[in-house]
Amino acid sequence: MSENIKNINEPQVEATEQALPAEVEIVGVNFREAGKIYYFSPDGLSLSVGEQVIVETSRGVEMGTVKVANKIVSSTEIVSPLKPVTRRATASDLQHYEKNRAAEADAIAVCQKKVEAHGLGMKLVGAEYTFDNSKLIFYFTCESRVDFRELVRDLASTFRTRIELRQIGIRDEAKMLGGLGVCGRKLCCANFLSDFVQVSIKMAKEQNFSLNSSKVSGACGRLMCCLRYEHETYEEAIRQTPPNGSVVKTADGEGVVIETKPLAREIKVRLNDNDKDASKIYKCKDVKVISRPGKQAKAEKDDEEFPEE
Repeated sequence: MSENIKNINEPQVEATEQALPAEVEIVGVNFREAGKIYYFSPDGLSLSVGEQVIVETSRGVEMGTVKVANKIVSSTEIVSPLKPVTRRATASDLQHYEKNRAAEADAIAVCQKKVEAHGLGMKLVGAEYTFDNSKLIFYFTCESRVDFRELVRDLASTFRTRIELRQIGIRDEAKMLGGLGVCGRKLCCANFLSDFVQVSIKMAKEQNFSLNSSKVSGACGRLMCCLRYEHETYEEAIRQTPPNGSVVKTADGEGVVIETKPLAREIKVRLNDNDKDASKIYKCKDVKVISRPGKQAKAEKDDEEFPEE
């Protein structure tokens, strides 16, 4: 089951050999909110960010939004072939696009009835017409493989166009449906993330999060993407902070680190005196590390994600 949204519900440009000069002029276009940006040749047009354009992709003619205005880049950054922008979108193009979006809602309702009639255990997530109506794509999730050949034939005879059914993963589903995260803001994947990145349990541990899956999982049931945002900062801060169990020399004598605050560059030290509760907080720069605890084998696998639910 794929977890990469750009390979699932976005138009793709066919990759074939094409000789390109050392530098080429491009514009960047995406087809979904928070979708991957694809390069096209402006073909003489001077385009601004936010303009709607008509382009040809491997699945047909599509309407997209300019996200990168005319720009000269090295040909090494381009995946051949560099297809041209067909034209700016006209008022009639925009009306046709909105008409397609309205028709997609009706298509989902029809498809849902046919799924139930065929007794298929699949959950419809969305439907999408290509701009030129040459294809109607249905997206669904399912816990197991399903034979939907009869369903495709039934849908083709109903809609009189090419039908494609695509099974997607739970992260893709969250990106398509959208929603609010535990932070109260719009889901990152549906708002601005163009690609999914790997998130691991190790990142949650380094940020002192509870390892309760309900606390660190997003709406999709997988680890929250935002755990990745400050990962490098935490890694650098942890590297410069003596870990728990380290013996350090302070202005008040030697002691053992019992708590760390990496981002604040602070540690809590239990001093070596008769009072076991005697402890103070010091800045990392104000102590000298005498010894660090030995490495212990970890039973858990830090890089594993929570399984899909």
